[in-house]
Amino acid sequence: MIPVNKPFLPKIDEYISYLNGIWDRVSLTNNGPLVVELEKQLESYLELQHLKLVSSGTIALQIAIKALKLKGEIITTPFSYVATTSSIVWQECEPTFVDIDPGTLNIDPQKIAAAINGNTTAILATHIFGNPCDIDAIMEIADEFDLKVIFDASHCFGSMYKGRSVYSYGDISTASFHATKVFQTVEGGAVVTKDADLAESVDLMRNFGHDGPLKFSGLGINGKNSEFHAAMGLCNLKYIDELLEVRRRQTQLYDDLLGDLRVIKPETLPLSKSNYSYYAVIFESESELLKVQERLSSQQIYTRRYFYPSLNKLDYVNKQYLPIAEDIAPRILCLPLFHDLKPSEQEVICSSIAEVIRKKVFVSNG
Repeated sequence: MIPVNKPFLPKIDEYISYLNGIWDRVSLTNNGPLVVELEKQLESYLELQHLKLVSSGTIALQIAIKALKLKGEIITTPFSYVATTSSIVWQECEPTFVDIDPGTLNIDPQKIAAAINGNTTAILATHIFGNPCDIDAIMEIADEFDLKVIFDASHCFGSMYKGRSVYSYGDISTASFHATKVFQTVEGGAVVTKDADLAESVDLMRNFGHDGPLKFSGLGINGKNSEFHAAMGLCNLKYIDELLEVRRRQTQLYDDLLGDLRVIKPETLPLSKSNYSYYAVIFESESELLKVQERLSSQQIYTRRYFYPSLNKLDYVNKQYLPIAEDIAPRILCLPLFHDLKPSEQEVICSSIAEVIRKKVFVSNG
């Protein structure tokens, strides 16, 4: 059986060494020493100013919207995980969708200005599959219209734009450290900002607004992460360069094996560097995709239709016709990609795809 994803786990003895300290201190949560240490190490590794760990990438988005005091309409992408849209609605704002670029599959900056009106307060853009958006273009529009910018960078640990971590851009960038991500803390996420005052607000919001044991400053929720999750993160951070390099090699092998087939991949902008978090392919038609998925499933090889359906079709948003997103979403499929995926398994996957679309695949000698 080949799953679509499998979390990387460190050696269990490494994790247990952190657990022994947790047992000795009997400090499980509430901004414990491992949480503080992981925040410091992530800020150092990624060269960031303020990173605040939270309980999930979704909570990170909700806190980001609340911390920026957003109201009214938020321009966003229809091609993302549902949390991007649901967080906007959850915070009682209205998502206004802008169609995607057919190459990168990220929000198309050239279409943003036409969607801005007097009720627009922000842009929430997702870096799809770890491939950065056209950040400069989005920031220029935001500056022109005095809008806040949140980048949903859930897929992006290790992704770069103009030589810097994508987390360093926007008023706020959010991260997900869910078990399916390249860097995982089992469950978790982060809110990242350059603004010290904003970071302080996030710090209060993630812990009920506690400003000391007997004082509350503003509205907050329970968005904290635990020592157990931080321990997993501290273990995994030691391996992150290896994890990223393995995924790069796996991606290159997929590219080689699928190079002669009628499938296309999302593009990466010249100023960007992907972290190879997913391997997505776009087929000529939905029927072809379904045949490929059925063929692979019959061999216990599992894939994911990510992202489907287009978010403008959700039952709690105002419906908008977005032809590119609605065309791409039924035709895109994520293939298995995880740390110990073997080249021989990739060859089987690609040979099966080739059989379905009646093309010959050239098996790698590597």
